[in-house]
Amino acid sequence: MFARDIGIDLGTANVLIHVKGKGIVLDEPSVVAMDRNTGKVLEVGEEARRMVGRTPGNIEATRPLKDGVIADFDVTEAMLRYFINKINVKGFLSKPRMLICCPTNITKVEQKAIKEAAEKSGGKKVYLEEEPKVAAIGAGMDIFQPSGNMVVDIGGGTTDVAVLSMGDIVTAQSVKMAGDKFDAEILQYVKRKYKLLIGERTAEDIKINVGTVFPGSRKEEIDIRGRDMVSGLPRTITIGSKEIEESLKESISLIVQSAKTVLEKTPPELSADIIDRGVILTGGGAMLHGLDQLLAEELKVPVLLAEEPMNCVAKGTGIMLENIDKLERSIV
Repeated sequence: MFARDIGIDLGTANVLIHVKGKGIVLDEPSVVAMDRNTGKVLEVGEEARRMVGRTPGNIEATRPLKDGVIADFDVTEAMLRYFINKINVKGFLSKPRMLICCPTNITKVEQKAIKEAAEKSGGKKVYLEEEPKVAAIGAGMDIFQPSGNMVVDIGGGTTDVAVLSMGDIVTAQSVKMAGDKFDAEILQYVKRKYKLLIGERTAEDIKINVGTVFPGSRKEEIDIRGRDMVSGLPRTITIGSKEIEESLKESISLIVQSAKTVLEKTPPELSADIIDRGVILTGGGAMLHGLDQLLAEELKVPVLLAEEPMNCVAKGTGIMLENIDKLERSIV
C-alpha cells in the first residue's frame, strides 16, 4: 500500500486534514492535554478541548499554536503525529507527502519549525503554502486568471487579507487579531462590567449565540454563569448582542483597517475587478454575525461569506494536492 498525499490546515484553533481522494477526514481542536509531572500526552483534539479549564493541577490542556505559528514545538509534533496515526495514511514502506498552510507574514524560522514538526511526525516531503491563497482556491475562486480576487481569511489566531491574481499574492497583510482575540475581549468585558470571571469556552458560546459586530443587526440575550469576583461564589447574569458589539468594536476595527490598507496598495486594474467580484470571507472567525455587512459598508464593495468557511483552507489543500506533482516540479 502506498502512502496517500495529505493537506493540513494547521490552525490555532482547529486542525483539518484532507486526504487525496478521500476529502476532509479529520477536523479536531488544536488542543493537547499533558501530564505536567511526566510530560506524557494524555489526550489530543476534542477530548483534550473538553478538559480546558477543568483539569487538576498536574494535567494541563494547552494549545501548542499561537497566532498561527508554533509556540511549543514538541507538543505540536506530538499532536500532528497523533492525528496522522489516527487517519492511517502511512504506507507499508512509504510516508505521505504533506501540504501545510501558514499565515502570510511568518518568518523563515517559523516556516522551518512547521516543516520540521511535520517531517518528524511522519511526512516524507513537506510543502508550505500561504493560507489566503489556499483559502481562496477552497472557496471556489479562480485565482489563476489575470484578474483581481480578494480574500479575508479569519482564523483562530490570525486574519490574513490578500489580493490574488495569476495564481499568486499581489498584496497581503496578516494581523494577529482573530477568533481567539474576540473571545478574550468578551471575557475581559464581562470581567470589567459585571465583575464576573468566565472561561474561554463560555466566552466562545456568547460570541456564537448572541455576538454581532454590525449595530442593530441582532437582538438576542443569553444567560451565563461564572464566579463572582467580589463574593467568590457562582453567579448568573444575562448579556445581550448590543454589549458584545460594543466589546468587539476595537478588535474588528483592526481587521477593517487591514482590509482597507490592502485595497489601498492594490493596482487600480485589480481594484476594478474586486468591485465586480466582491470580497470573499473565509475561516471560522468569518462566521461572526454581521461581519460581512460591516465590511461591505466600510470597504464600499460587495462582501460574501464563502460556503463552509471553516473548511475552505482544507478544501483548497485538496485541490492543490491534485496538482502536487506540478507543484513539486515548480519547486525543484
